[in-house]
Amino acid sequence: MWGRRRRGAGPSGCGAEELRARRREREAALRRARRQEQLVSKRLLREDAEEGGRDGARTVPGPLPEGEILELLRGVQRGSEDRRGSLRRLRWALQNRETQQKFVRLEGSIRTLVGLFTSSQADVQMEAARGLHELSHSSDPAVAEACLPVTSYLLTYLSGHSVEFTELCLYTLGNLVVESEAVRKQLLPQGIVPVLASCIQSPHEAVLEGLGYALSQLLQAKEAPTEIIPLVLDSVLPQHMLRLVCSGLKAGTGAAVEFAWCLHYIICSHTASVALLSLGALPALASLLLDLASELPQDLPEGLELLVCPVLRCLGNLLVEETGSEGLTRDQRLLIALFLILQGFLQQHPFIVQESLWLLNNLTADDPFFCSALLSLDLLPALLQLLPCSQMACVLVLTVLCNVAAKGPAYCQQLHQGGTLPLLLPTLALPDPGAVGQGLELLHLLFLHWPEAVPDFVRQGGHQALEQLQSTPELQERAQALLDMVGQPQGASTFSPCMATLSTFSWDTPPPFPPPAL
Repeated sequence: MWGRRRRGAGPSGCGAEELRARRREREAALRRARRQEQLVSKRLLREDAEEGGRDGARTVPGPLPEGEILELLRGVQRGSEDRRGSLRRLRWALQNRETQQKFVRLEGSIRTLVGLFTSSQADVQMEAARGLHELSHSSDPAVAEACLPVTSYLLTYLSGHSVEFTELCLYTLGNLVVESEAVRKQLLPQGIVPVLASCIQSPHEAVLEGLGYALSQLLQAKEAPTEIIPLVLDSVLPQHMLRLVCSGLKAGTGAAVEFAWCLHYIICSHTASVALLSLGALPALASLLLDLASELPQDLPEGLELLVCPVLRCLGNLLVEETGSEGLTRDQRLLIALFLILQGFLQQHPFIVQESLWLLNNLTADDPFFCSALLSLDLLPALLQLLPCSQMACVLVLTVLCNVAAKGPAYCQQLHQGGTLPLLLPTLALPDPGAVGQGLELLHLLFLHWPEAVPDFVRQGGHQALEQLQSTPELQERAQALLDMVGQPQGASTFSPCMATLSTFSWDTPPPFPPPAL
């Protein structure tokens, strides 16, 4: 929620920038957990003063006895002047999971809260909305389903005049739809997609960011490809999402990040990429990547990496659907932009390296143009320097090099002359069989297309490195084949290809190694 308005520091004296940084860190952790472990992520809007102590931790109230919860309910039902105070105390108590569970089991509790949510008194309505928002953040599905009666009102109030109230309703909807199928089944016939579409031309950054969050949660539902994405495609949402993502550097980064993830989830459904391609998504996102690279200063703007990440993924997966890079008009600047981004984010945000390499792999997998450009622009040294960055980066760099080597003798000659072998040899001693196997595939291509590399490999101790791999069962056959190859006279190889087909990768169907962490 880095685009939200701030209303001062919390009790520890933390400034708005520090609080914003903490929220961004938490959001990054949520996205990482959701991608790696398929966990549900939810967001919570609270006053800055409630953010907690110096370490960023909140003080969660202890569970209330049922009698005290009943007393709070009576207080909000009396209509006294202190109704708002009672609501505030109830909302604070609902931060506790056990209290939430007790509250929703009490007869009439949700009905009372919904009644106050529809009040004509703005301050009472806002406090009731905050209480419902606390309930929507619960990790207990029963609590979310108890909130079913409020969903139609949440949709109605999205057309309200208060930006803060609209924002709160959007985040409450986003929290409810992500976990409960019952909530989604109720909201779809109520017209949640058309209502969300009506919000996308709002001039308010906070509303747009909340809208992007709610929509991204909805698009992650298991039934999204068949029941939700078709409705989204029939609305005005796609073209406006693309516009907002591509204006992220000039407008609000927060909204651009959310809608970029929305596009990513749509593309990964394999049901809508044609529609997005027809809107010009591929050249538009490529142009945005060029802009992002050209704007990179030494001190990166806070949160920019969270926009770069889904943009890279969208481009990479659209290339899979495009089955080629024709839509990018074969622009060499795209490679330069990728390497500028790699350099700019390497130290502070190394996960961007892996994201960039995924896109580079998909660019070079089937297209000689980008393989040639990689070499002619003298980007090979920069690529080779990424080999030791991480296990994942090593595998991806080797995969890109295989893409290049597969194009034939001229490419393999340049890889050899560019100093690939000295940096490739250490990868054969890595403990990861995936990285070693990819290194062996690269050696096979080099020896097959450019036999002059064989004696150089032997002089550098390659024969011994291959012999050591014979004790690894899954690598033994390939290592022996290469040993047979290097033992033959130069140019006499009859080595049969054992290389797995090199193809583009898509994030929704990962290869046999884990996705990078955000």
